[in-house]
Amino acid sequence: MRNKIAFTAVTFAIIVSSCKTSQLANEVTNQDHKHEKKVVVYQVFTRLFGNKNTTNKPWGTIEENGVGKFDDFTDVALREIKDLGVDYIWYTGVPHHAVIADYTKYGISNDDPDVVKGRAGSPYAVKDYYNVDPDLAVNPENRMQEFEALIERTHKSGMKVIIDIVPNHIARKYEGKNNPEGVEDFGASDDTSVAYKRDNNFYYIPNSEFEVPDTVKPLNGESNPLSDGKFTEIPAKWTGNGSKLAKPDKNDWYETVKINYGVRPDGTKDFPELLADYASKSTAMHYAFWKGKDVPNSWVKFRDIALYWTAKGVDGFRYDMAEMVPYEFWSYMNSAIKRANPNAFLVAEVYQPEQYRNYIQLGKMDYLYDKVATYDKLKAITQGTANTADLTMIQKDMADIEHHMLHFLDNHDEQRLANDAFAGSAENGKPLMVVSTTISSAPTMIYFGQEVGEAALENSGYGTATRTSIFDYVGVPNHQRWMNNGKFDGGGLSPKEKELRIFYKTLLSFSRTSDALMGSYSALEIEGSQNKDILAKTIYAFTRWSDNEKLIIVSNFSAENTSSFNVVIPKAVIAQWNIADGKYEVLDQLSLHTKGELSIAKGEGILKVTVAPLQSFIYKL
Repeated sequence: MRNKIAFTAVTFAIIVSSCKTSQLANEVTNQDHKHEKKVVVYQVFTRLFGNKNTTNKPWGTIEENGVGKFDDFTDVALREIKDLGVDYIWYTGVPHHAVIADYTKYGISNDDPDVVKGRAGSPYAVKDYYNVDPDLAVNPENRMQEFEALIERTHKSGMKVIIDIVPNHIARKYEGKNNPEGVEDFGASDDTSVAYKRDNNFYYIPNSEFEVPDTVKPLNGESNPLSDGKFTEIPAKWTGNGSKLAKPDKNDWYETVKINYGVRPDGTKDFPELLADYASKSTAMHYAFWKGKDVPNSWVKFRDIALYWTAKGVDGFRYDMAEMVPYEFWSYMNSAIKRANPNAFLVAEVYQPEQYRNYIQLGKMDYLYDKVATYDKLKAITQGTANTADLTMIQKDMADIEHHMLHFLDNHDEQRLANDAFAGSAENGKPLMVVSTTISSAPTMIYFGQEVGEAALENSGYGTATRTSIFDYVGVPNHQRWMNNGKFDGGGLSPKEKELRIFYKTLLSFSRTSDALMGSYSALEIEGSQNKDILAKTIYAFTRWSDNEKLIIVSNFSAENTSSFNVVIPKAVIAQWNIADGKYEVLDQLSLHTKGELSIAKGEGILKVTVAPLQSFIYKL
């Protein structure tokens, strides 16, 4: 969850300075992950995945536009996702969040449209952390059992399960009606007479009443018994993004309230702090550090939430806006999760590069979003505003942490890769996908529909075109054609869309078995007679290698120009390959029929390449 507005000063105050470790300066880097394999994550927006309804009426109701269910993830569907080359499914939007649909007969209170975004609600305004979204169940009364069955089916298919946890904020109308015995609801014991107290779960604006922001138009103006421009909250709480206004701005996260983690309003910390040397200590040592220490109440609440889902078989978590919560808390919670499940997959949404090492090393995150560096640069390259050599600098800058940076080109927050606002077509996105997947040892994530060219062209209501809406009941057209009315056989896809899915399957499956992609990296120079400025903006070549495998990867980002050139493998790399002078055949792993010849003379390698528009090669020695 992100917002175009800047974080408030208070938000910045709670983010501490980076303790950046030394970085490798040279281009040729060795990794210590030789015995691991690439990991692939498949993100699905659970509410939309199985929806067969193609009406797509703006602001349509659940009856008009339909909704997907847990049961739509059949054994066949899961097998097809697994065969795409997937290790983990991130089921987005599982915890019970605020919705407009009436579920009062199941003991769920109606939510006020004045503090709900869209008709289906934001999955990042969680209303009850100990249950799941009733929209996703065939029988809402048995919604937890239906999700538990999905966990079991996913594991049976050979994949693991990730869900969201959103520690920075919760729904304005949070109601923990399914709390385990002994678990007190958020804010139940808060002292609301003061703005801050360490063990309060919220920050307050004493002697004030919450006011709905101006110009908020719930449900597009449709009448609703609860939609009156008012929501009772006395005293008002700070809003999720840190706004201290009783009447937040319409662009604030007004549907949520911020959680207090023991960070005073002036930004100072009201809890034990980790010593710098804990950056190099294990999660077990972090767990030992926190054992017996007095920590803020919110820390305990969210740790218990994570352990509740871990006990149900959830294999990992994606943490929303993790940088808005102090890294000491993450050390506390993540070390507890790892104690319960040492193999838990923990990935965090962080957008400040100067904070990456804090959240990896001190917060004990496994992975962070590589949005600000690799994603943004690939987007700029495909739009013609950056040179491919910039990717080499990113690899240098993050050489010590590259394994911890999750790569993606599509997710629920971003403009769809195939949309004109990004790459312009699914075909234009193919070289980006090759580079994103192969340039580092980091995991790769794709977003459902990406593999069949979904472009998010619909205005669905609260959500607008370019992104698949997370706030509305909608269908996802390209994905629905692959789903083929529940057959999950791609029967409705065009030949071009079928070819695209084969491309993704080939690339992802290869990445999961390649030793070289977990090994070393070096950017490669190209020599040619063509315009150097054009080549600098459109061609990127690099090598990845291990003891057992050598790869030369070449991508052409241009949709217009065929380019011919020599790829130069420097003596330093050839020496590490330990290969003698001579001629060697290389075979492209994407097509499995395109061959080339690598000539090595006097310890330097030359590979002659002709690459068509938008073409990529993964040449294997």
